[in-house]
Amino acid sequence: MNESEFAALAGAAMTDIERRLEASGADIDFELAAGGVLEIEFADGSKIIVNRHAAAREIWVAARAGGFHFRHDGGVWRDTRDGEELLAKLARLASAQAGETVDLGA
Repeated sequence: MNESEFAALAGAAMTDIERRLEASGADIDFELAAGGVLEIEFADGSKIIVNRHAAAREIWVAARAGGFHFRHDGGVWRDTRDGEELLAKLARLASAQAGETVDLGA
């Protein structure tokens, strides 16, 4: 995948995550900042950071549980270690940090 394809796919993924967070109804704050960095903040002050890493053509997630890298497989973004889909893992990580279910429709 070239840089422009990555930018389009990653941008769409970030917008989709933001939309799903809004629809989840969970008690969380989030902001998609310039440069494509999504910060998700929880009531306890902890955060999950989701950002695009153009050099690796990956989406990176930093959470209390650790760091995760996702690569597009032609259909969805998958964790490079265990193959879990981005939305499913993000919902699980966010639920753990929020102390409530965060349903991202994954």
